[in-house]
Amino acid sequence: MRASRIPAVYMRGGTSKGVFFHARDLPADPAARDHILLRVTGSPDPYGKQIDGMGAATSSTSKVVLVSPSARPDCDVEYLFGQVAIDAPLIDWSGNCGNLTTAVGPFAISQGLVPAGPDGVRTVRLWQANLGKRIVAHVPVQDGEVLEAGDFALDGVAFDAAEIRLEFMDPGGGAAGVLPTGRAVDTLDVPGLGPVQASLVDAGNPTVIVAAASLGVPAALAQAQANGDADFLARCEAVRAAGAVAMGLATTAAEATANRPATPKVALVGPPADYVASDGRAVAARDVDLVARMISMGKLHHALTGTGAVALAVAAALPGTLVADILGGVASADRMVRLGHASGVLPVGAAASTRDGIVTVDKAVLSRTARRLMEGYVFVPADAVSVGSREAAA
Repeated sequence: MRASRIPAVYMRGGTSKGVFFHARDLPADPAARDHILLRVTGSPDPYGKQIDGMGAATSSTSKVVLVSPSARPDCDVEYLFGQVAIDAPLIDWSGNCGNLTTAVGPFAISQGLVPAGPDGVRTVRLWQANLGKRIVAHVPVQDGEVLEAGDFALDGVAFDAAEIRLEFMDPGGGAAGVLPTGRAVDTLDVPGLGPVQASLVDAGNPTVIVAAASLGVPAALAQAQANGDADFLARCEAVRAAGAVAMGLATTAAEATANRPATPKVALVGPPADYVASDGRAVAARDVDLVARMISMGKLHHALTGTGAVALAVAAALPGTLVADILGGVASADRMVRLGHASGVLPVGAAASTRDGIVTVDKAVLSRTARRLMEGYVFVPADAVSVGSREAAA
């Protein structure tokens, strides 16, 4: 049986990479679709390398995005984001990837879903279908195409490119709001650690924000050091799972670990500090407002997840959170908070307000870059397609 070929574009967005598809080119049935997408990325791989697929064996590169025209009058396209587990047959559709969000607008324009329009900056209105949220992308265009070349430097990416500004509109979570428990700080009872203070923020993605010191590490932790410490990563997962239960995202910690590995994220924070970024550059305490490290899919992220940056910016705008306390008070709507991450510095801002006693986040803003790496077809073995079809029928 011949392999099936599916049109696809391999794209970098922010500090992540993923395989982008037109949703129409994949099965409508979720089981059949997921079986194919697992095979596309090379999962599950007991060796943890994804050699036989498009994934690159990290949480930042084992991702898929499905884009389609939007029927909503206030959006141009909608997209689904899938975080693909590397060693398990699981795609987590519970959250968003803020980094790959940067590439959705360019994909839509280059694929003809949205007209490029005149030279300048094209506004592309996105519907984030995982979370039911609007995002506005400001994409530079020239001569009828997306302008990818530029001089905007993004720490964590080796080469400069054109700036794409993202506005996450009303990024707060679901019915429970941006603070699901109604408190700026909660105390989690974490097995093996005892009580741990955390700000549980649902913005961009649900995020458990804790002081790095409460896990026995400095906030300016190096990625290699963190990811080589199994005990530390286990503590992070215990905190994440406890936070998931407290936020109402899972009924038990075991359920959170088994079925919801992508969200919530864990952000470790601390006051400004001098440290050395992953490329060897010195980051001075005076150049950051907050030191942050993000745990994604069980590993310390090499930079920051885009949605994690949004959550931290929102927390900075909310009185009493661990982030606001480090900053010495809430960040104003016109202030970009400089987050010191493992690869450098990321400025991000958010505007929040309180109406009738309810905290509302109007929007969060950050800039990234994106570009196409490859476009053509991905090839999927025929047995993967047939197995997916049988599972869907069952």
